[in-house]
Amino acid sequence: MLEPLFVGAGVALITPFDGGGVNEDVLRQLVRFQLSGGIDALVVNGSTGEAAAMSADEQQRAAEVVVEEAAGRVPVVGGVGGSDTREVIDLARRARAAGVDALLVSGPVYNKPPQRGVVAHFRAVLDAVPLPLIVYNIPGRTCCNILPETIEELAGDPRVIGVKEASGDIAQVTELARRVGDRVPLYSGNDDQVLPLLALGGQGVVSVLANIAPGEVSHMVHAFLTGDLDAARRIQLDFLPLIHALFAESSPIPVKAAAAALGFDVGGLRLPLVAPSPDVERALLDRMRERGLPVRERR
Repeated sequence: MLEPLFVGAGVALITPFDGGGVNEDVLRQLVRFQLSGGIDALVVNGSTGEAAAMSADEQQRAAEVVVEEAAGRVPVVGGVGGSDTREVIDLARRARAAGVDALLVSGPVYNKPPQRGVVAHFRAVLDAVPLPLIVYNIPGRTCCNILPETIEELAGDPRVIGVKEASGDIAQVTELARRVGDRVPLYSGNDDQVLPLLALGGQGVVSVLANIAPGEVSHMVHAFLTGDLDAARRIQLDFLPLIHALFAESSPIPVKAAAAALGFDVGGLRLPLVAPSPDVERALLDRMRERGLPVRERR
């Protein structure tokens, strides 16, 4: 297998906003919180980071800030996605200029290309930008399911260094592991399915939950990989109600509210995303308290 860019827990960072754009000071606070919690990789400008509602300039600056604050302590992965391959290449070039270590490239959104178009899309990005690439399959957002046989074809390129699998389809994940699991590192893109993917030979997770519990997510993955299955299983199951709460509405709606409840001034969401409903937020904070997270009471 290729040497993994990271083993363990990567965080799909939220992006804090203020009236002028990306709140760089708070973004640095979030990075420091992740590093102090033992996170293994930082992913900036993913779907959890609201990149679809950010300008190219904002995405580049957010990546620059994360790279600066990480200072080489853990890998930084730049999320890149869109429906126009040319624009995706431009975002990838900007991510490289910002200093990221690798790209996380999602399937092309909205256009619903055939699988050969998906292959052509990824190869165009690879050929245009000299950075390694993690394939990101998240059909619930892109309407483009990257099939295991397609990833197997892409995995023949040594520049493809991983797969973040977020289809939620365990049968598909199992077939993917059969085809490429001994060649390319696999990462779970679903917080509620980390252990099943690890059991199939995966190397870790790119996590939403880690935004508010980086230490626990990292501990879960490393416990499993070092053979402490009971500890890993306990964390996965104990955090399941909180994970469900984090996805009760479209992510990152709940997780941004959760980060605010921990005291981070992350600002609001960009339309068309809106604040969580009162019932969703109430349940979310209850689940956070149950797990012992330091929720701050509203004044």
